[in-house]
Amino acid sequence: MTAQPESEQQMLPGLSAPRPVPSRSETGLALATDLPIARLCVDVAPAHLDRLFDYTVPAALSDDAQPGVRVKVRFGAQDVDGYVMERAASTTHTGNLVAIRKVVSPQPVLTPEVADLARRVADYYAGSLSDVLRLAVPPRLARVEKEPTALETRAASGEIGETGAAGAEPDLTAPDLTAPVPTATTASSVTAWSVYRGGDAFLGRLRAGDSPRAVWTALPGQGRTAGWPAALAQAALATASGGRGTVVVLPDAHDVDRLAQALVEAGVPGWSPQHAAEQPEAPCFVPLTADLGPTPRYRNFLAALRGEAQIVIGTRAAAFAPVADLGLAVCWDDVDAMHQERRAPYPHVREVLALRAEQTGCAVLVGGLSRSIHAEALVRSGWAREIVADRQTVRTETPRVEALTSVEVAREGPAGAARLPGAAWQAITKGLLDGPVLVQVPRAGYLPVVACVRCRTAARCTACNGPLALHGAHAVPQCSWCGALAGGWRCPECSATGLRSVRVGSDRTAEELGKAFPGATVRVSGARSASGILSEVPDKPALVVSTPGAEPVAPSGYSVGVLLDAAVSTSHVGLYTDQEALHRWITAGALVRPSRLGGRLLLVGDAAPTPTNALVRWDPAGLAGRELDERAELSMPPAVRIASVTGDRHAVALFLSRVTLPEGGSVLGPVDLPEPVVAAQPERAPSVGRTGRPAVSRAVQPGSGTARSRAGGGLEAEVRAILRVPVARGRDLARHLAAALAVASARREAGLITVVLDPKEML
Repeated sequence: MTAQPESEQQMLPGLSAPRPVPSRSETGLALATDLPIARLCVDVAPAHLDRLFDYTVPAALSDDAQPGVRVKVRFGAQDVDGYVMERAASTTHTGNLVAIRKVVSPQPVLTPEVADLARRVADYYAGSLSDVLRLAVPPRLARVEKEPTALETRAASGEIGETGAAGAEPDLTAPDLTAPVPTATTASSVTAWSVYRGGDAFLGRLRAGDSPRAVWTALPGQGRTAGWPAALAQAALATASGGRGTVVVLPDAHDVDRLAQALVEAGVPGWSPQHAAEQPEAPCFVPLTADLGPTPRYRNFLAALRGEAQIVIGTRAAAFAPVADLGLAVCWDDVDAMHQERRAPYPHVREVLALRAEQTGCAVLVGGLSRSIHAEALVRSGWAREIVADRQTVRTETPRVEALTSVEVAREGPAGAARLPGAAWQAITKGLLDGPVLVQVPRAGYLPVVACVRCRTAARCTACNGPLALHGAHAVPQCSWCGALAGGWRCPECSATGLRSVRVGSDRTAEELGKAFPGATVRVSGARSASGILSEVPDKPALVVSTPGAEPVAPSGYSVGVLLDAAVSTSHVGLYTDQEALHRWITAGALVRPSRLGGRLLLVGDAAPTPTNALVRWDPAGLAGRELDERAELSMPPAVRIASVTGDRHAVALFLSRVTLPEGGSVLGPVDLPEPVVAAQPERAPSVGRTGRPAVSRAVQPGSGTARSRAGGGLEAEVRAILRVPVARGRDLARHLAAALAVASARREAGLITVVLDPKEML
């Protein structure tokens, strides 16, 4: 957003040299005498319009139309939003320039650093700048902008003069983060990190103002081991003591709340206008999550923008938080799918923060209870160092894991065929004498998948061919896709009308456990359960049934954890099946007391041996390393970088003909797409069609074939091609794909092409 000698328009070949701007527009409107040209990023979707556009600045708007503010402009036949990226004295545009119609707000909301980061992210994912800015800057709320800033509050109270205490204009973009950290907090940070190899050194470098990059495999926080929220709070304090800010991105609001509590316990208060006015030099934090609601979220965003809060914690969008003098960027639990943006161009938080570190030179910490294959690749490449505990510490600070596979339960005879084997029943019975017991079930609901009671044929909806489910003991079967009721369902194979369970959900599991353990309190935690997601349960004997990711915290830890239906977690085909299964199990197991306090974790079911063995050893880094070795041999991500191109066969072939692959690149396919699972894939990647606007193709139900409506009418079978290049040429691939997308958009070609860089799956 700083002034450049030439705009993007000037860099195009064949354009004339910069020319002076007249003092008035074509309509007679007086223009600004100083820097009368504004270069804008306008919010338009077509890929070929992903560049800056020159507009004239009316004299009446010159003072407000500064870099970073929102404006309204005329683009073609419509009014669109935009951001002022820079002001200039001349333009190379040979035609008449349009004037800015309106400055939406004089408050600059887009800093030069965030604007540059958004451009880097767009280029990395072959997306557009306007799409990324929609992710980075929250919607405006005028009444929040009108609230007094901390500086205005202090001036009104007489604490400072109009020009600041020292008589100079205060610099809101460079807050003083050098306030001393309390001695007790500094001492506690040693306790949190000293159990890890390299932990104390990492904190020491943060305090010294260095920028280390690390991948941290955290231990469960029970007993004398500090949990990950306390460790992250101490890392943020160490960064603040070195005079810099921190951004911590977490998967969901529940994790944000846990970290917020740890920060308060470490002596860092949450931001408030009063605190910012009374103690402007003391570090404080703000949360940035969608769950806050529009008003608090925008208020917290402005607090970070104005330098009133030096620590920002939040979910995906917080990766773009405008923290001044950023010293540390943290991605916690990068395996979690919530870190993958749902909107174009679908960036991952881990990659956004890596690009931010490349841009600003800040420190990076990729941490989690498990380790992703991508994080392991960062360690292998030398880009980051690992922070881990030694094996003896891991054994004592994690629960004792027992895998109850078919081999183990066969010793029990016929009783071993039950969903809850005798060994698990005994462990739960004993655990209820000493505290709460956690039972994780991979599926929500009552009976999410049912089949014919006689021939075992899967029960499907007659309207859309979707799977039928039962939502209660006496409920009518209902389609999981279209919601249609199937009260008169009859098996098409044997004409039977009865149904049996194929998969058992958390609600039915809670019902069964209540009968098996009469007198025990049963709690259910899950997004679809009646009580919703529980954040915490008391340290009293109870059975807590939870779906993955909804496990509540017990203050003293669970006495026993049981992971039911383990085979379900590893039964589907995917690039990251084993990694995700281990992640779900370890996340639940981390809430169980360590082995030295008697904690036990039981894995029930014949899951895949690789993640099962990794769980028994509590060795997520080992699993990630083995997976990475296999992928290097097979040329699969993250050993290579891939992009998927999806659409009808003719459109895909035409698009591929325009893409120049970097050296070492190859194309796999195109091949016909398998039938989509609509319930598991509610969203699609952006498509470029006749308008060039990102779109979501309409879902097609299984049974009708995978197809897409064409512009000329009719259905065309979808195919997918995979482009694969060495990691070192990944950005070249993104650049070539962006160029091909721009051509397709400009030519308004029929059909839809979906291009996704770094897709999660190849099929």
